[in-house]
Amino acid sequence: MSDTEKKPIKITETILRDAHQSLIATRMTTEQMLPIVEKLDQVGYHSVECWGGATFDASLRFLKEDPWERLRKFRDGFKKTKLQMLFRGQNILGYRPYADDVVEYFVQKSIANGIDIIRIFDCMNDLRNLQTAVTAANKEKGHAQVALSYTLGDAYTLDYWTETAKRIEEMGANSICIKDMAGLLLPYQATELVGALKEATSLPIQLHTHYTSGVASMTYLKAVEAGVDVIDTAMSPFALGTSQPATEVMVETFKGTPYDTGFDQNLLAEIADYFRPIRDEALDSGLLNPKNLGVNIKTLLYQVPGGMLSNLTSQLKEQHAEDKFYEVLEEVPKVRQDLGECPLVTPSSQIVGTQAVFNVIMGERYKMVTKETRAVLSGEYGATIKPFNPDVQKKCIGDKKPITCRPADLIDNELDTLEKEVAPWKQQDEDVLTYALFPQVAKDFFEYRDAQKTKVDAAEADKENKAYPV
Repeated sequence: MSDTEKKPIKITETILRDAHQSLIATRMTTEQMLPIVEKLDQVGYHSVECWGGATFDASLRFLKEDPWERLRKFRDGFKKTKLQMLFRGQNILGYRPYADDVVEYFVQKSIANGIDIIRIFDCMNDLRNLQTAVTAANKEKGHAQVALSYTLGDAYTLDYWTETAKRIEEMGANSICIKDMAGLLLPYQATELVGALKEATSLPIQLHTHYTSGVASMTYLKAVEAGVDVIDTAMSPFALGTSQPATEVMVETFKGTPYDTGFDQNLLAEIADYFRPIRDEALDSGLLNPKNLGVNIKTLLYQVPGGMLSNLTSQLKEQHAEDKFYEVLEEVPKVRQDLGECPLVTPSSQIVGTQAVFNVIMGERYKMVTKETRAVLSGEYGATIKPFNPDVQKKCIGDKKPITCRPADLIDNELDTLEKEVAPWKQQDEDVLTYALFPQVAKDFFEYRDAQKTKVDAAEADKENKAYPV
């Protein structure tokens, strides 16, 4: 590649979303993030991933924060960097398929509140579950990026990936992401896959992976050489382990090459210095489990994504069964096989993981079956690449006839009903969407929000009374 063919690699920074989702269960607060936004905005990133995924649920459930308010604050702070979110197709940011009107409204409101790029994926790679969100993003003049949930298995051939990519281009997507949730893509396979996708489609290709299996930085190197357009990295204090390769390391790797990012390492060092105490605090409190920082080459056998590993750890802790961790990991690929060899990414990763936990703890496979496992086996999450294990399907759903259509075709419009239900708490348009995704958690949050406002109002009235004594 000559100087005239320079192709600086673009970088999406994940520190405000996937990095802390993977390492500290999405517990970084808006207050912790905002002071560093101005410096992040100066780096020159392709985009900053800061919303979607588990941030929505965690903000409401654990941090008592309004995720929409967080997004608006980011939009105010980031003057020149594109903001990116992760969107679970027809499942939005929740764990079930929603009606088309809810999906469309959520996309509309996400873009209106500041999102530029929506990365849309489906846990089954069933493209029927992505079309509504892609069409809605195009309508709102957002950038619709469709993700291939990368996984291994004899059905997932190069032909499968390239044919899927062609269909994604036909859907109206603006770019494609290879979403490697568990760090399964090996360096030379990346060369092959990126090369094939570049030939099959004219769309830009982005690569997202996790360091879990220890190969991610090498995979990025080979992918960049093969022509990938954008890679996802995390600032070093929240990089590696179940997170992404470190931003500074990848920047230094390409320095002086045709792929040079041109980023300022001194600025990156200042940003890293800001996040380091947050990491240290998480280690001290136990929020950051050192288990999630190491390399686990067995990931290549289990195909367990980063966020799922930390979930399994906490699920087993609750059941006082931490000694069963490796037994559960052995069970995960078996359950996955039973469920049609689906990729493991939210929500399928949680469904497969929880079922694996039950299978091990109960001492009998599928003695206790979650309603989500039944839903997968009933076709309610979409089509899988392989048939389900018929014995398991029979044991879990009996004689129920599985559906074969797009699951959302069976869901009537929901917004009008949701608007009526949320009316007693509604303070902003977006509240109906918060409620749609997590009704009980949303109600608890709305009540908390009202109580906080009452406290503030009372404190202000008290101040006024003291200022103007009667």
